[in-house]
Amino acid sequence: MLPLREPGIGGGLFYVARWRFLLMLLVRKELRVRYRGSVLGIMWSYVKPLVQFLVYYVALGVFLGLNKTQAYSIYLFSGIVAVNFFNEIFGNATRSVVLNADLVKKIYLPRELFPVSMIWVALVHLVPQLIILMGGALLFGWRPGPLNLLAGVVALIIVAVLALGLGLLFSAVNVLYRDAENIVDLFLMVGTWASPVLYTWDKVYPKVPHWLWVIYQCNPLTPAVELMHYCFWYPATHQSRASLAQAVPPHLLLWSLLSVFISLVALAVGQLVFARLQGRFAQEL
Repeated sequence: MLPLREPGIGGGLFYVARWRFLLMLLVRKELRVRYRGSVLGIMWSYVKPLVQFLVYYVALGVFLGLNKTQAYSIYLFSGIVAVNFFNEIFGNATRSVVLNADLVKKIYLPRELFPVSMIWVALVHLVPQLIILMGGALLFGWRPGPLNLLAGVVALIIVAVLALGLGLLFSAVNVLYRDAENIVDLFLMVGTWASPVLYTWDKVYPKVPHWLWVIYQCNPLTPAVELMHYCFWYPATHQSRASLAQAVPPHLLLWSLLSVFISLVALAVGQLVFARLQGRFAQEL
């Protein structure tokens, strides 16, 4: 006989694996609701990033002259893919518990399923963007090596873990204080500019004091975006080893490892706060 357990108390993220079927149902529900009554449906996953890319490319690349950067279109879009992935997980995870209030109030299930399901929804939208990115990179002669591909995988893992950790934290707080949604919207608005998505890192390094550069690099999105550049942009530009050493930010490996650590800490803190507050979800909703 299994030991008695306090109602409504689960085993955290590790317990989610036992509810895989329900997780997939939540993902399907989210996708159906999002595209209900839509003519283009999932094709919006192609249209939105393309329009976003064109706006940034014309405004920054053409008008401000940033397209002088070699293969700037690949540089720009590889960063956009990483940031969009983060923004979608973080933003939707923050609202996930509130938007599923009826389920929270009526039945017991691991509440972590709601933020976690947003990773899978974001992955569905990530695939079309990666297809576009790889197609564009191939036109520039993209020939990635194993390290380049590994860098891209690590970048997406960093982004997903960080976004889930923050999503768990703010989704729990959002049940109690709906101001959390507005705070997250501010984070997402600043996020694109707080990492080298639209500009190259060497435009920041010589113009800020060292302590501010350290803070800039401690943002896990910054090394994650640079790893995406290492995966797609560097192989597409066919730079020599000497020029590549100058193009890569100083100590990229060290900052990447630190980003992995910070993302794991964010996940642990988010899970801790979520576990402490989830007992009040049904009452507050």
